[in-house]
Amino acid sequence: MNKSYIHLKRKAILLRKSGLSYGSIAKKLGISKSTASLWLYAIKLNYEQRKNLYSNQVKHLNTGENSQRNRRAREVNIIINEAKTKISKKISLESYRLFGTALYWAEGSKNKMFHMTNSDPSLIVFWVKWLKKIFNIQPNILKVRLNIYPQQSEKLIRKFWSELTNIPMSNFGKSYIKPLSNNYKKNNLYYGTVRIEVPKSTNYRYMVYAWRQRVIEGIAPNIKLVEKRWEKLRKFVKPVNMR
Repeated sequence: MNKSYIHLKRKAILLRKSGLSYGSIAKKLGISKSTASLWLYAIKLNYEQRKNLYSNQVKHLNTGENSQRNRRAREVNIIINEAKTKISKKISLESYRLFGTALYWAEGSKNKMFHMTNSDPSLIVFWVKWLKKIFNIQPNILKVRLNIYPQQSEKLIRKFWSELTNIPMSNFGKSYIKPLSNNYKKNNLYYGTVRIEVPKSTNYRYMVYAWRQRVIEGIAPNIKLVEKRWEKLRKFVKPVNMR
């Protein structure tokens, strides 16, 4: 039998007895994993060695290059980077205007006030900048109200939103502190919820409404006719809570 073959097998046995896996031994000695398995299947590992091998396998599955999580993360990163190339960083004024209009349509106040309420810092920063670019509304005239939990620091949260938006601390009104309840959740919103108010904003609200309608007219011009035909759906009898 080839001496180098015997030497490799002896070395493989010693490595296995030290607690190494078939894969690690095969890699160290430059042999196939099937060969390592054939040579070493009769060698029994003790409890601690088996425990260490299992721990290493779990660690490899969670953090190794072959883990499903890492593969998916790389796939998502590729999708995001490719999608970014579809939109220019330099957005046209019309696109910018429509983006803010759609945002207000989805997240803005539905009453007569021109307010935006949200907890997402990126969204709020965009909204403040949008007001300035589209309507020349400066941050120092905007009013702010917070909605926070009693265990949060109102002072620090005010500082956070003020620094983020450049809205003076003096423009922050009285915060709403949510009462504690049995359903209290520890994973609450870190920065609370902030409402950005635009004083004397009726005309701005009508302008945003008009831009929204302009888009709808181009996409679904008959929507009003359909709504009118089904107006009876709006005329249902609302239940009265007698308690």
